[in-house]
Amino acid sequence: MTDFLLELRSEEIPARMQDRARADLEKLFVAELEKAGLKAGGIVTYATPRRLTLIARDLPEATAALSEELKGPPADAPDAAVEGFLRKAGLTRDALETRDVKGRATLFAVIERAGRPTADLLAEAIPAIVRAFPWPKSMRWGAASVSTESLRWVRPLQGIVALFGDAVVDCEVAGIRSGRETMGHRFHHDGVVTIGSAQDYAEALRAAHVIVDQDERRAMIRARAAELASEAGLTLIEDEGLVAENAGLTEWPVPLIGRFDPAFLDVPPEVIQLTARVNQKYFVCADTDGKLANAFVCTANITASDGGAKIVEGNQKVLAARLSDARFFYDTDLKVPLEKQAEKLAKIVFHEKLGTVADKVDRVAKLARWLCEEGIVRPSPLPFRGGAGGGGVPQAGSPVGRPHPNPSPEGEGLSQEQLADLAERAARLCKADLVTGMVGEFPELQGLMGGYYAAAQGEHPAVAAAIRDHYKPVGQGDDVPTDPVTVAVSLADKLDTLMCFFAIGEKPTGSKDPFALRRAALSVIRSVLANNIRFSLDDSLETMTDVIASGRTDGERQARRDELDGILLNEIATGDAGLVWFFADRLKVQQREAGVRHDLIDAVFALGGEDDLVRLLARVHALQAFMGTEDGANLLAGYKRAANILKKEGGVPEGAGTNPSPAPAEAALIAALDAAEPLAAAAVAEERFGDAMAALASLRAPIDTFFTDVIVNDPDPAIRAARLALLARMRDAVHAVADFSRIEG
Repeated sequence: MTDFLLELRSEEIPARMQDRARADLEKLFVAELEKAGLKAGGIVTYATPRRLTLIARDLPEATAALSEELKGPPADAPDAAVEGFLRKAGLTRDALETRDVKGRATLFAVIERAGRPTADLLAEAIPAIVRAFPWPKSMRWGAASVSTESLRWVRPLQGIVALFGDAVVDCEVAGIRSGRETMGHRFHHDGVVTIGSAQDYAEALRAAHVIVDQDERRAMIRARAAELASEAGLTLIEDEGLVAENAGLTEWPVPLIGRFDPAFLDVPPEVIQLTARVNQKYFVCADTDGKLANAFVCTANITASDGGAKIVEGNQKVLAARLSDARFFYDTDLKVPLEKQAEKLAKIVFHEKLGTVADKVDRVAKLARWLCEEGIVRPSPLPFRGGAGGGGVPQAGSPVGRPHPNPSPEGEGLSQEQLADLAERAARLCKADLVTGMVGEFPELQGLMGGYYAAAQGEHPAVAAAIRDHYKPVGQGDDVPTDPVTVAVSLADKLDTLMCFFAIGEKPTGSKDPFALRRAALSVIRSVLANNIRFSLDDSLETMTDVIASGRTDGERQARRDELDGILLNEIATGDAGLVWFFADRLKVQQREAGVRHDLIDAVFALGGEDDLVRLLARVHALQAFMGTEDGANLLAGYKRAANILKKEGGVPEGAGTNPSPAPAEAALIAALDAAEPLAAAAVAEERFGDAMAALASLRAPIDTFFTDVIVNDPDPAIRAARLALLARMRDAVHAVADFSRIEG
């Protein structure tokens, strides 16, 4: 068995493309091996800024000889059919065999294929891999680039190392011939590096100041950056994305620590971190109090003779210029009240069918106030403390935090009227920072900068916090807002987006969700459940359509509302589900990780009228616990048997009455239903879902005995009808808790 080495050397490969390129290289190589019937014992891939490498372990010296059989036409088939088969097989008529297939003489071709040297197959595979490589962006270069047929690569391809064992795999791609020579570090090594085989590849390049293993470079950066921060009495703010990016920019990484003017710390810490990270690829540090320190760690690509002093000095100058720009944006934005900034939103189109961002803000403000006035979002009984996402010790991979400006004072909770006023105020200002200079430079800071500006301009702390956090929760790991003002604005913003895009028919389809509606629905669900918000989705969405339809004449408004009701709340004639069903589908996704069965959510939701997400989920949890018991499993089996009988018999005959002389098992089931039905109904009404399941459990033994002792299809039509009616009653009693027909098992 022999190892194979392939290195494709080029000008700088963007760091963001390197991991995907390694995966693509392996995928293409494995596909070429499979064509030849080969499989490597193992494959490793490496990427640096200047090279993409694959090493395949334990390949055979040659492929095995193969014998292939092809079934042809019947022996008495027309000559044209036989000749066509001969052309396909590449044989003559006398080379065919005749075999009996189901009593008919049939022609067969037996083709012997000799084994081929693996090196020859690799020589054919390399050009195919290079030309088929799926770079996200690629280029042509040189004189050949005048033709669209010329080679495309991410950056100009400069060399190919291809070694099978210690022998060169001879091939050529666009005038670049393979060999065993590559280049070392651009500055630390002059001349070529000669590779003997795959075994000495990594060490030969290490001697030339190139560390080919991206994981090793990442570990070096991670460890040394943390060490430098620690030596300075600081803590490195961990950022794995930045580690990977710096590793993708360097072949010989050397982290260095520098400082910036502490006067810049007056700028919000998130701005400093983004300026350092996005523009310069620097790590930042926190002091012992968890606050941003005036220190950064950059990653050089060389070991400088002066220990990196000049490199640090240059980077400090560049960062100072960037931070000066950031401070200019911050100071300039602060001079303009958010109310004035918000006026500019009327010039920004939100969607061609939904008006401007100012139109959206108006809708969100009305919805936020309505959510508060209806008591859907209620004042917190505890003093307001700034909501979710406030300052503190920064978390790994997140912006450095610090206590938000003007934290709210201790005091009594808000009244419902105060809550509504503050929610509307926050909603009318929540998008104003979109037109600020800072957010224009760093879109990632939308909301956050609005919160800072609102606090600095004297807005109520609850308003500032709501502006800052109203986009939350954005992802699965994001904080869920808990302050009522923030919750109201966050829900209103996302509900408006969902309702409006559903209203114009822009629903997610398949894997496409250009307006992130699935994420918005998941965010609403997480906020509702985390804050125990009780409201009917159906009723609330229906009422909210009035807000969307406002601003029209009475006739237009009613027509628009009727249209929205049909789109949002009902099953449409096309079969598409409305928005309420969309929420149910997202709830199944959201609860999957918590181990909640999707069929049980369907079973509760399908009954209709159960669209209070908090109550629905409590009901599902009780149902799941019940279905995990023997009583639950047996009741489900009995239910399905009853449902199948009713379906087969076409339901309950019209005019069915009760059996005047019921069999003992029949009478026992009637008595059990008489006891269980009111208990289950009362328990559901009082949201004691565990008790409702216990009431259903009492039906298990009677229904089992009924099916054992009673013949439903009695010869007497009246008795038969009465027993079918009893089964229908049992089914309906179960349906008071959940639609068991939707439960799997």
